[in-house]
Amino acid sequence: MTVEFSLDSKPGNNVCPMSSDLTVSWVDRQFAWWQDRWFRCVEPWRLVRARRSGYDKHKEALVTFPIATFNRGKILCERTIPSILNQSYPRVEVIVVGDKVVDDTKERIAAIKDPRVRFIDLPRRSRYPESPKERWFVVGTIPMNVGMSLARGSWIYVMGDDDVLYPEAVEKMLRFAAEGDYESVTAAVQYFEDGETKVSGSDEGIRSLGFPVGGSAAWMYRSYLKCFPWNPHSWKKSWNRPCDYDLMVRMRRCGVRMGYLDDVVALVPPVDGTNLHGSRAFIEQARQGLV
Repeated sequence: MTVEFSLDSKPGNNVCPMSSDLTVSWVDRQFAWWQDRWFRCVEPWRLVRARRSGYDKHKEALVTFPIATFNRGKILCERTIPSILNQSYPRVEVIVVGDKVVDDTKERIAAIKDPRVRFIDLPRRSRYPESPKERWFVVGTIPMNVGMSLARGSWIYVMGDDDVLYPEAVEKMLRFAAEGDYESVTAAVQYFEDGETKVSGSDEGIRSLGFPVGGSAAWMYRSYLKCFPWNPHSWKKSWNRPCDYDLMVRMRRCGVRMGYLDDVVALVPPVDGTNLHGSRAFIEQARQGLV
Protein backbone atom coordinates (compact mmCIF):
# COMPACT_ATOMS: atom_id res chain seq x y z
CA MET A 1 0.00 0.00 0.00
CA THR A 2 1.37 3.44 -0.92
CA VAL A 3 0.46 6.80 0.61
CA GLU A 4 1.38 9.68 -1.48
CA PHE A 5 21.98 21.31 29.12
CA SER A 6 24.05 20.14 31.52
CA LEU A 7 26.96 20.41 29.14
CA ASP A 8 29.08 18.30 31.45
CA SER A 9 29.21 14.53 31.49
CA LYS A 10 27.38 12.86 34.34
CA PRO A 11 26.31 9.29 35.23
CA GLY A 12 23.64 8.09 32.82
CA ASN A 13 24.34 11.11 30.64
CA ASN A 14 27.83 10.22 29.48
CA VAL A 15 29.63 11.90 26.63
CA CYS A 16 29.38 9.67 23.60
CA PRO A 17 32.90 8.55 22.60
CA MET A 18 32.23 9.75 19.04
CA SER A 19 31.73 13.33 20.21
CA SER A 20 35.19 14.42 21.30
CA ASP A 21 36.54 15.26 17.85
CA LEU A 22 33.56 17.38 16.81
CA THR A 23 32.97 21.08 17.33
CA VAL A 24 29.54 22.44 18.27
CA SER A 25 28.85 26.17 18.11
CA TRP A 26 27.93 28.14 21.21
CA VAL A 27 24.45 28.81 19.80
CA ASP A 28 23.84 25.10 19.17
CA ARG A 29 25.09 24.20 22.65
CA GLN A 30 22.70 26.73 24.17
CA PHE A 31 19.84 25.34 22.11
CA ALA A 32 20.70 21.83 23.26
CA TRP A 33 20.83 22.95 26.90
CA TRP A 34 17.37 24.54 26.77
CA GLN A 35 15.90 21.65 24.81
CA ASP A 36 17.22 19.20 27.37
CA ARG A 37 15.63 21.23 30.17
CA TRP A 38 12.34 21.27 28.27
CA PHE A 39 12.43 17.48 27.79
CA ARG A 40 13.13 17.02 31.51
CA CYS A 41 10.05 19.09 32.36
CA VAL A 42 7.47 17.72 29.93
CA GLU A 43 8.40 14.11 29.22
CA PRO A 44 7.69 12.66 32.69
CA TRP A 45 4.13 14.00 32.40
CA ARG A 46 3.84 12.71 28.85
CA LEU A 47 4.79 9.26 30.10
CA VAL A 48 2.17 9.36 32.86
CA ARG A 49 -0.54 10.24 30.34
CA ALA A 50 0.68 7.68 27.82
CA ARG A 51 0.59 4.86 30.36
CA ARG A 52 -3.04 5.69 31.09
CA SER A 53 -3.87 4.83 27.48
CA GLY A 54 -3.58 1.23 28.59
CA TYR A 55 -1.73 -1.86 27.43
CA ASP A 56 -3.50 -5.21 27.16
CA LYS A 57 -1.00 -7.86 28.27
CA HIS A 58 -3.41 -10.64 27.31
CA LYS A 59 -4.01 -9.57 23.73
CA GLU A 60 -1.73 -10.88 20.98
CA ALA A 61 0.35 -7.84 20.12
CA LEU A 62 0.78 -6.29 16.72
CA VAL A 63 4.41 -5.18 16.24
CA THR A 64 5.05 -2.17 14.01
CA PHE A 65 8.33 -1.64 12.18
CA PRO A 66 8.71 2.02 11.16
CA ILE A 67 11.68 2.15 8.79
CA ALA A 68 13.26 5.36 7.51
CA THR A 69 14.94 4.97 4.14
CA PHE A 70 16.72 6.89 1.43
CA ASN A 71 17.59 5.26 -1.89
CA ARG A 72 18.15 1.73 -0.59
CA GLY A 73 15.22 0.05 -2.32
CA LYS A 74 17.08 -3.06 -3.44
CA ILE A 75 18.60 -3.90 -0.04
CA LEU A 76 15.44 -2.92 1.82
CA CYS A 77 13.18 -5.15 -0.29
CA GLU A 78 15.54 -8.09 -0.81
CA ARG A 79 17.02 -8.31 2.67
CA THR A 80 15.40 -6.25 5.43
CA ILE A 81 11.67 -6.53 4.76
CA PRO A 82 11.78 -10.30 4.06
CA SER A 83 13.52 -10.85 7.41
CA ILE A 84 10.54 -9.12 9.08
CA LEU A 85 7.78 -10.85 7.13
CA ASN A 86 9.41 -14.27 7.74
CA GLN A 87 9.42 -13.93 11.53
CA SER A 88 8.11 -16.84 13.58
CA TYR A 89 5.79 -14.24 15.13
CA PRO A 90 3.44 -13.30 12.27
CA ARG A 91 1.57 -10.25 13.64
CA VAL A 92 3.77 -7.52 12.19
CA GLU A 93 3.30 -4.44 10.06
CA VAL A 94 6.00 -2.54 8.19
CA ILE A 95 5.76 1.22 7.57
CA VAL A 96 8.52 2.39 5.27
CA VAL A 97 8.94 6.17 5.16
CA GLY A 98 11.06 7.50 2.34
CA ASP A 99 13.10 10.66 2.93
CA LYS A 100 12.14 11.87 -0.56
CA VAL A 101 13.67 8.90 -2.36
CA VAL A 102 14.74 9.17 -5.98
CA ASP A 103 15.35 5.48 -6.69
CA ASP A 104 12.84 2.68 -7.32
CA THR A 105 11.94 2.04 -3.65
CA LYS A 106 8.24 2.73 -4.27
CA GLU A 107 8.01 0.24 -7.15
CA ARG A 108 9.97 -2.45 -5.32
CA ILE A 109 7.75 -2.21 -2.24
CA ALA A 110 4.59 -2.32 -4.39
CA ALA A 111 5.91 -5.54 -5.95
CA ILE A 112 6.02 -7.24 -2.54
CA LYS A 113 2.21 -7.35 -2.58
CA ASP A 114 1.81 -7.91 1.15
CA PRO A 115 -0.90 -5.93 2.99
CA ARG A 116 1.35 -5.77 6.05
CA VAL A 117 3.74 -3.42 4.21
CA ARG A 118 3.03 0.27 3.56
CA PHE A 119 5.13 2.96 1.92
CA ILE A 120 4.97 6.71 2.44
CA ASP A 121 7.38 9.12 0.77
CA LEU A 122 7.98 12.56 2.24
CA PRO A 123 7.31 15.44 -0.18
CA ARG A 124 10.77 16.92 0.39
CA ARG A 125 14.14 15.77 1.73
CA SER A 126 14.57 16.41 5.44
CA ARG A 127 17.18 18.97 6.49
CA TYR A 128 20.25 17.57 8.25
CA PRO A 129 23.68 18.97 9.23
CA GLU A 130 26.17 19.41 6.41
CA SER A 131 28.96 17.54 8.24
CA PRO A 132 28.70 13.78 7.46
CA LYS A 133 29.61 12.87 11.06
CA GLU A 134 26.96 15.14 12.53
CA ARG A 135 24.42 14.09 9.90
CA TRP A 136 24.94 10.44 10.83
CA PHE A 137 23.88 11.21 14.41
CA VAL A 138 20.35 12.22 13.33
CA VAL A 139 19.69 11.05 9.77
CA GLY A 140 16.26 9.45 9.49
CA THR A 141 14.79 11.02 12.63
CA ILE A 142 12.09 12.95 10.77
CA PRO A 143 10.78 10.01 8.70
CA MET A 144 10.99 7.85 11.83
CA ASN A 145 8.65 10.22 13.67
CA VAL A 146 6.25 10.12 10.72
CA GLY A 147 6.29 6.31 10.71
CA MET A 148 5.68 6.14 14.45
CA SER A 149 2.70 8.48 14.15
CA LEU A 150 1.12 5.98 11.72
CA ALA A 151 1.89 2.88 13.78
CA ARG A 152 -1.11 0.72 14.68
CA GLY A 153 0.79 -1.83 16.74
CA SER A 154 1.08 -2.03 20.50
CA TRP A 155 4.85 -2.47 20.12
CA ILE A 156 7.35 -0.59 17.95
CA TYR A 157 10.49 -2.28 16.69
CA VAL A 158 13.40 -0.06 15.66
CA MET A 159 15.78 -1.13 12.90
CA GLY A 160 17.63 0.34 9.95
CA ASP A 161 16.76 -0.10 6.30
CA ASP A 162 19.68 -2.50 5.76
CA ASP A 163 19.50 -4.57 8.97
CA VAL A 164 18.41 -8.21 9.16
CA LEU A 165 16.38 -9.91 11.88
CA TYR A 166 16.95 -13.53 12.80
CA PRO A 167 13.73 -15.59 12.47
CA GLU A 168 12.75 -15.69 16.17
CA ALA A 169 13.79 -12.15 17.10
CA VAL A 170 10.33 -10.69 17.71
CA GLU A 171 9.04 -13.79 19.49
CA LYS A 172 12.04 -13.86 21.86
CA MET A 173 11.86 -10.16 22.67
CA LEU A 174 8.10 -10.19 23.28
CA ARG A 175 8.46 -13.18 25.61
CA PHE A 176 11.30 -11.48 27.50
CA ALA A 177 9.31 -8.25 27.80
CA ALA A 178 6.28 -10.12 29.17
CA GLU A 179 8.35 -12.04 31.72
CA GLY A 180 9.92 -8.85 33.10
CA ASP A 181 7.01 -6.48 32.47
CA TYR A 182 9.39 -4.28 30.52
CA GLU A 183 8.27 -1.34 28.45
CA SER A 184 11.47 -1.26 26.39
CA VAL A 185 13.69 -4.18 25.44
CA THR A 186 17.03 -4.32 23.65
CA ALA A 187 19.21 -7.28 22.71
CA ALA A 188 22.60 -8.06 21.23
CA VAL A 189 23.35 -7.71 17.52
CA GLN A 190 25.97 -9.30 15.31
CA TYR A 191 27.90 -7.27 12.77
CA PHE A 192 30.78 -7.60 10.34
CA GLU A 193 33.52 -5.00 10.08
CA ASP A 194 36.98 -5.07 8.53
CA GLY A 195 36.49 -8.76 7.75
CA GLU A 196 35.70 -9.72 11.36
CA THR A 197 32.50 -10.96 12.98
CA LYS A 198 31.67 -9.05 16.15
CA VAL A 199 28.83 -8.79 18.67
CA SER A 200 27.50 -5.54 20.08
CA GLY A 201 25.95 -6.27 23.47
CA SER A 202 25.33 -4.63 26.82
CA ASP A 203 29.02 -3.73 27.37
CA GLU A 204 28.83 -1.03 24.72
CA GLY A 205 25.72 0.46 26.31
CA ILE A 206 27.30 0.45 29.78
CA ARG A 207 30.45 2.08 28.41
CA SER A 208 28.60 4.76 26.43
CA LEU A 209 25.47 5.40 28.48
CA GLY A 210 26.07 3.96 31.92
CA PHE A 211 23.40 1.26 31.73
CA PRO A 212 22.99 -2.02 29.78
CA VAL A 213 21.40 -1.69 26.35
CA GLY A 214 21.96 -3.56 23.13
CA GLY A 215 22.23 -2.47 19.52
CA SER A 216 19.68 -0.22 17.87
CA ALA A 217 18.87 -2.98 15.36
CA ALA A 218 17.46 -4.93 18.31
CA TRP A 219 15.26 -2.44 20.13
CA MET A 220 11.55 -2.78 20.79
CA TYR A 221 9.30 -0.67 22.98
CA ARG A 222 5.60 -0.22 23.73
CA SER A 223 3.94 2.04 21.22
CA TYR A 224 2.67 4.52 23.81
CA LEU A 225 6.32 5.47 24.25
CA LYS A 226 6.13 7.32 20.96
CA CYS A 227 5.34 10.23 23.29
CA PHE A 228 9.17 10.40 23.25
CA PRO A 229 9.92 11.68 19.73
CA TRP A 230 13.17 11.06 17.92
CA ASN A 231 15.25 14.21 18.28
CA PRO A 232 16.61 15.71 15.02
CA HIS A 233 18.63 18.20 17.10
CA SER A 234 20.58 15.72 19.23
CA TRP A 235 23.71 16.40 17.15
CA LYS A 236 23.87 19.89 18.69
CA LYS A 237 24.71 18.50 22.12
CA SER A 238 28.14 17.74 23.53
CA TRP A 239 26.88 14.46 25.02
CA ASN A 240 24.91 11.45 23.72
CA ARG A 241 24.72 12.93 20.26
CA PRO A 242 23.43 9.89 18.30
CA CYS A 243 19.64 10.06 18.19
CA ASP A 244 19.17 6.53 19.57
CA TYR A 245 21.42 7.27 22.58
CA ASP A 246 19.51 10.50 23.14
CA LEU A 247 16.16 8.70 23.10
CA MET A 248 17.25 5.85 25.35
CA VAL A 249 18.61 8.23 27.99
CA ARG A 250 15.46 10.36 27.94
CA MET A 251 13.28 7.28 28.41
CA ARG A 252 15.41 5.91 31.24
CA ARG A 253 15.51 9.11 33.29
CA CYS A 254 11.70 9.28 33.12
CA GLY A 255 11.41 5.79 34.59
CA VAL A 256 10.65 3.65 31.55
CA ARG A 257 11.11 0.01 32.54
CA MET A 258 13.99 -1.19 30.38
CA GLY A 259 15.36 -4.70 29.97
CA TYR A 260 18.30 -6.22 28.13
CA LEU A 261 18.05 -9.68 26.52
CA ASP A 262 21.45 -11.35 26.36
CA ASP A 263 20.85 -13.02 23.02
CA VAL A 264 21.82 -12.12 19.46
CA VAL A 265 18.63 -11.43 17.52
CA ALA A 266 19.76 -9.30 14.56
CA LEU A 267 22.52 -8.86 12.03
CA VAL A 268 23.99 -5.55 10.86
CA PRO A 269 25.81 -6.31 7.58
CA PRO A 270 28.48 -4.01 6.18
CA VAL A 271 26.96 -1.03 4.42
CA ASP A 272 26.68 -1.68 0.70
CA GLY A 273 29.86 -0.75 -1.14
CA THR A 274 31.98 -0.74 2.03
CA ASN A 275 33.44 -3.18 4.54
CA LEU A 276 32.21 -1.00 7.39
CA HIS A 277 29.14 -0.16 9.43
CA GLY A 278 27.92 2.77 11.51
CA SER A 279 29.48 6.21 11.28
CA ARG A 280 32.57 5.06 9.37
CA ALA A 281 30.41 3.57 6.62
CA PHE A 282 28.16 6.62 6.49
CA ILE A 283 31.14 8.97 6.09
CA GLU A 284 32.52 6.79 3.31
CA GLN A 285 29.19 6.88 1.49
CA ALA A 286 28.98 10.65 2.00
CA ARG A 287 32.31 11.00 0.23
CA GLN A 288 30.75 9.16 -2.70
CA GLY A 289 27.67 11.40 -2.63
CA LEU A 290 25.33 8.50 -1.81
CA VAL A 291 23.75 9.91 1.40
